[in-house]
Amino acid sequence: MKNIPYSLLLALFLYFPLLAGSTSFPWKAGVAQEVITPESNLWMAGYAARTKPAEGKQHELWIKAVSLEDAQGNEGVWITSDILGFPKALSDRIKDQLYHKYGISRAQVILSSSHTHSGPVLEQALFDIYPLDDAQIQAIKDYTSLLEKKVIALVEKARQNRMPARISTGQGVSRFQVNRRNNPEMGWQEKPHLDGPMDHAVPVIKIENEKGVQTVIFGYACHPTVLDQYEWSGDYPGYAQLALEQEYPSTAFLFFQGASGDQNPIPRRTVPLAKQYGKTLAAAVSRVLEEEMEEQPSLLRVAYEEFPLPFAEPFSVSELQGMAKKERGYLKRWAERMLKESQEGIEHPDSYPYPIQLWTLGEQALFSLGGEVTVSYALALKAKYGWDTFVMAYSNDVMGYIPSETILEEGGYEGYQSQMVYGLPTLWEKGIEKNILSKLDEMASELGLRPSK
Repeated sequence: MKNIPYSLLLALFLYFPLLAGSTSFPWKAGVAQEVITPESNLWMAGYAARTKPAEGKQHELWIKAVSLEDAQGNEGVWITSDILGFPKALSDRIKDQLYHKYGISRAQVILSSSHTHSGPVLEQALFDIYPLDDAQIQAIKDYTSLLEKKVIALVEKARQNRMPARISTGQGVSRFQVNRRNNPEMGWQEKPHLDGPMDHAVPVIKIENEKGVQTVIFGYACHPTVLDQYEWSGDYPGYAQLALEQEYPSTAFLFFQGASGDQNPIPRRTVPLAKQYGKTLAAAVSRVLEEEMEEQPSLLRVAYEEFPLPFAEPFSVSELQGMAKKERGYLKRWAERMLKESQEGIEHPDSYPYPIQLWTLGEQALFSLGGEVTVSYALALKAKYGWDTFVMAYSNDVMGYIPSETILEEGGYEGYQSQMVYGLPTLWEKGIEKNILSKLDEMASELGLRPSK
């Protein structure tokens, strides 16, 4: 031993534990979950047509967290939630606290939401839609503060629950989502075929320990808008998780939303349909779990950036005055607020700090984008980096819709009106799709992710 160089001893010390662990449980993983169903009847998020707060529940709303650590000690935390989306102010506070408490950077944290339209309104989100009185505004503020505390506590529990694990990935298929811009909800029965781009993939991540399957994270690209009633619900993702938990009672199931900005479940509007779609999605996940999945080597790489996504020129005073006079509902409230702020000399920003994120779990790529991303982004990333690439939207900040270049030019809800729904000062500048995809390419290159052959 005296004649063995120190550098070789160090290499052997580092290498053999990894080699031994690679055939068993080379990762560490822990999961925790917490009910977040409001105890008071708050206003519900997602539909401007609702006229009153919630009145009961279909099932509980949840936040769930997975804490990961690879063989080199690299750590990541992934939080899923039954909410419409994390607004930037809340997301920033959560990530800042996790950094100060655990030294976890923003790149190491994913805050994802299912985008259910049967969850609670949060503070500083969609404030032009809802006719809220002072009491409701305070109740929403109190609930948001409680949610923030629950997320921080949940991460601590997940970290404490970490144990040796292995991670495998696979992909299923489900076909109940429809491109809503090309296939109207009324008269769908009369269409001989569906039109427009869609993404039927069901990405699945399986985490096992010596006791069996500990955690499963799965996704789908479809708006959770089956239900528009006044009862708390995770919509079809909630029913999918319930169905899977019945089939695998010792396993935690977490859902993430894909690039579903222009994807809807059709038909919809009834609880039986929400249950049907949930069971359909659950069956797709179950099938993947029963087949051979690809085990991932224990290496977690992460990257995160908020880059300035440009806005177009602001509306003129005369345009705003015309809208305030002509429009009703949230469009009228938005135009009136813009006029008031203009008169007060408030200057609006010319860009938005748009969040993008990339994780690689071994060889599995996971792109995370903020906002209500339309499906063309996912299809472009998969065409370039492989059709087994996972793409998640509604992550870290849901500030508005992220339309493709085509949708931005065509207008309509996703390309025009949704900007007012989210209270943004104007439309996105042309070139948005190329801008975002180019930034993601740069991030992928930095992590060594190469285009697929």
